[in-house]
Amino acid sequence: MLLFSYQNKISNKELAMKIFLKLFLTSIIVFSVIACTDEEEATEVVTTDNATEETKDSDVHDDDHKDEDHGSFKFGMILVGPRDDKGWSQAHYEGGEYIEEIAGAEMIVADMINPADSPNLTVDQVASDMIDEGAQLIFATSDDMKDGILAAAEKFPDVPMIWASGDSAWTDGKAYREDLSNLGNIMGKMEYGKMIAGCAAALKTKTGKISFLGPLINDETRRLTNAAYLGAKHCYEGEAELEFEVVWIGFWFHIPGVTSDPTQVANGFFDGGSDVIISHIDTPEALVVTGQRAAEGEDVYVVGYDYEASCDTAPEVCLGVPYFNWGPEYLNAAMKAGHGEFESEFVWSGPNWDDMNSKDSSTIGWNTGDGLTADEVSKLDSFISKLSSEEINLFTGPLNFQDGSEFLADGEEASDFQIWYTSQLLEGMTGDSE
Repeated sequence: MLLFSYQNKISNKELAMKIFLKLFLTSIIVFSVIACTDEEEATEVVTTDNATEETKDSDVHDDDHKDEDHGSFKFGMILVGPRDDKGWSQAHYEGGEYIEEIAGAEMIVADMINPADSPNLTVDQVASDMIDEGAQLIFATSDDMKDGILAAAEKFPDVPMIWASGDSAWTDGKAYREDLSNLGNIMGKMEYGKMIAGCAAALKTKTGKISFLGPLINDETRRLTNAAYLGAKHCYEGEAELEFEVVWIGFWFHIPGVTSDPTQVANGFFDGGSDVIISHIDTPEALVVTGQRAAEGEDVYVVGYDYEASCDTAPEVCLGVPYFNWGPEYLNAAMKAGHGEFESEFVWSGPNWDDMNSKDSSTIGWNTGDGLTADEVSKLDSFISKLSSEEINLFTGPLNFQDGSEFLADGEEASDFQIWYTSQLLEGMTGDSE
């Protein structure tokens, strides 16, 4: 079962450096040969998936892309939010920095690419501009970039692209695009991270009321919210019945006049009796509010999301943060693109259970916060150990959806397909499923 397996594709930085050094030296030799020819017309070398041979004209791109510079490996990073949002977009940005650090590549960045902040820009337009600047690989880093990155992949079939969190390259998926051999998908198995987050919240709550600050509603957010609930349900030891409330703000982060205000929603959670918030939005409002309420004397806590340094916003009340480490898989994609070996792959990469916080091998990490006591940390570590050894599989029936329909029969383990395409929240949770 894909969700409960781990493959370490990148062993260490040294291996990646050796491969890219080989590519660099090869590029020098190729360009030296080209420079020494007697041909009057310059020959361009493109190191991408379907174009590794010399070309004398512009049939690789349309007329708008004749003046590309392929002297060094360049890649484009399209971010839905600010590159310094202390959340989702910053994690992707730092994944790009990891490629720069290890490979000596150059990143072209476009951030805040969303309808509110950039109403006159589309993802395919941004990708086109990046290719004009010499990008040989494009990363589109949001589920909401689906239409734009599909259009870009169709327009530039010779340029490798990655749609993070997408499923276009999953041969068994609902949205498989066999025709787009230049478009791959990368996603982390954050289900594990959210199970750990839910467990941490359940170990800490005194009221038995946990609130989940959600972004928009789709398959991804439903399945990760369900994972958090399953973790909380498994670890909860309180006498009162566990309450797990979900409120969606309407987008990945706050857009004034468009979404609900996450600051108001977070305050509403505490006003309603919750004492732990699990954040699932791209930005740190939940941590800010929790820190403010704690400073006023309230016994409240929070779990961050997305970004490994999330707890720095409110360290004393932060129970921990499950985070994405995009660097290893992004580097792997860049290595393949640079060698002309890029393939359309669906990568759903999990933690390195031997070291979840390894920058070189673990796509999903967990940083334990200062808000947990030593006893709570011990219980949480035991839970993590059982996840890693597969002693427990929380996506095992009997489980029902919120409307009472059966999700998993007694003893049935969910398939990857069932988990990825989650249609509802689970029974026992309150909040909207659509």
